[in-house]
Amino acid sequence: MGVQQAMEALSERAASIRESLQKSETITDNMVSILGSFDHRLSALETAMRPTQIRTHSIRRAHENIDKTLKAAEVILGKFDLTRKAEAKILRGPHEDLESYLEAINQLRSIVRFFSSNKTFKSSGGILNQTNTLLAKAISKLEDEFRQLLTNYSKPVEPDRLFDCLPNSLRPSSEPGHQGDASSKSHAEHQKCLETAVYKTPTLIPPRVLPLLHDLAQQMVQAANQQQLFRTYRDTRSPVLEQSLRKLGVERLTKDDVQKMQWEALEAKIGNWIHYMRIAVKLLFTGEKKVCDQIFDGMDSLRDQCFADVTANSVSVLLSFGEAIAKSKRSPEKLFVLLDMYEIMRELQPEIGTLFGSNHCIETRESALSLTKRLAQTAQETFGDFEEAVEKDATKTAVLDGTVHPLTSYVINYVKFLFDYQSTLKQLFQEFNDADPEAQLASLTTRIMQALQNNLDGKSKQYKDPALTQLFLMNNIHYIVRSVRRSEAKDLLGDDWVQIQRRIVQQHANQYKRVSWAKILQCLTVQGSSPSGGGGPVGSDVGGSGLSRAVVKDRFKTFNTQFEELHQRQSQWTVPDSELRESLRLAVAEVLLPAFRSFLRRFGPMIENGKNPQKYIRFTPEDLERMLGEFFESKTWNEQKR
Repeated sequence: MGVQQAMEALSERAASIRESLQKSETITDNMVSILGSFDHRLSALETAMRPTQIRTHSIRRAHENIDKTLKAAEVILGKFDLTRKAEAKILRGPHEDLESYLEAINQLRSIVRFFSSNKTFKSSGGILNQTNTLLAKAISKLEDEFRQLLTNYSKPVEPDRLFDCLPNSLRPSSEPGHQGDASSKSHAEHQKCLETAVYKTPTLIPPRVLPLLHDLAQQMVQAANQQQLFRTYRDTRSPVLEQSLRKLGVERLTKDDVQKMQWEALEAKIGNWIHYMRIAVKLLFTGEKKVCDQIFDGMDSLRDQCFADVTANSVSVLLSFGEAIAKSKRSPEKLFVLLDMYEIMRELQPEIGTLFGSNHCIETRESALSLTKRLAQTAQETFGDFEEAVEKDATKTAVLDGTVHPLTSYVINYVKFLFDYQSTLKQLFQEFNDADPEAQLASLTTRIMQALQNNLDGKSKQYKDPALTQLFLMNNIHYIVRSVRRSEAKDLLGDDWVQIQRRIVQQHANQYKRVSWAKILQCLTVQGSSPSGGGGPVGSDVGGSGLSRAVVKDRFKTFNTQFEELHQRQSQWTVPDSELRESLRLAVAEVLLPAFRSFLRRFGPMIENGKNPQKYIRFTPEDLERMLGEFFESKTWNEQKR
């Protein structure tokens, strides 16, 4: 009974749920139908609203376009206003207010850029043409202003202004051909002073003008007018630089011009050229570089090209003179000016390398280096010529008194000057090989000395009197030795060389005594032989017997005659060195006086007891000593008689 009831209740509930589900499905279908109806109506509404939306968007876009157009119109009007103002400034020209003028050019450029990037604007092409025309006119006036400004302030520099920029040691004195206090110093001392010398770069264009010229140049470069700018600068500055050099005295000389000149005139011109080179490189070219660097700052290629072309002709004129000297006929006297010229080129090489360091200046650098090498080559060849000339010197000028020959003093002075150029010579030797330059200098000096001695040997053979031959060689070798000992050549030639030459001097002195006095000394020997020969000395008892009165008389007469002849002749000879002269007189006296005293003591009484003793004994030892003191004094015959 209970189960039956439960089943019925469950059945009822299931029926109730089924009914509810059926109702829910109906409601859902109804909701879907309602929602579908809404969607349809919304679509219809949207379709109805679309024209309104489109009109609203168009209106908004129109407003935006109007705003943009108004803003663009405002910008364009602003550009027109700028153009008008710029045009007014351009028409006034740059002279009154350059800064404002340059600002106007920049504004025109800005306007050109604006319309070039907005070519869609109506009439932008016409505006561009008009602005570009105005800009071209502005740049043309700018070029004129640059040229005018540069010309007005480009004046040749007066020599006095340049001299004021030099160190004191190089400033010209009132004497022509001398610089400052340089003439009172040796070459080496002068060179040492130059190492610390201070040069003051001259002001070629007033500093206040340079920034203006720079701004003008910059505008011309921006306008792509580099070549016109370059030509203007070169054609203005180059002649001014050349005029500055001409005012100094620089002139273009050819090899033929140089060859025709007298040596004194040429030597003066070479000295001036060395001075001009210093002034040109250290003052004028340095000043020109400074001007160029400031005007063309930031325009490197144009700057280098301008400097190269402005200086090209001036450099050419200066170097051409050096080339003419280096190529001219060589001669010994030119050696020292060649060394001076080589020296100045070496001194200026660092500045030349710095000033003319750009690719545009390659030709100038190479020309300067080539001249330096050529001068070194010519100087070295001149050494060889000099050595040969010394050995082959055939001067017929006879040195009658046996003194130092002019060739000897010339060569020694030449060598002394060479040693004043020691550092330069060592640099020069290194131009051609890597051998020790000091050894090369020693070798050169030794060869020159040997060449001189060879020549002197030849000249000594011109004398008929062999005694004078020996005196001549003694004087000249002694002069060489004494000069070397007092110079820097001693350190190079060495003590051994000096000692050898001193022995040679002594040998010639001994030969002089032998040749000159051997014969007269024979008169004072018992057997007529030399005291150092087989016979005994004067006063010795040879075989217990003496000389006969007749022989003694003859000996005294012969002695008198020979001594008077020697005195007359050799008083005219010269020994210029006082120490050597006294030494030679003493050496003769030490041989002659003892021999005469001994002969006089032994045989004098034999003559004194006879008739006319004064006829035979004409001299006392004191007379001989006094007269020996007159030897080698270069006295004339008339002076001797007095």
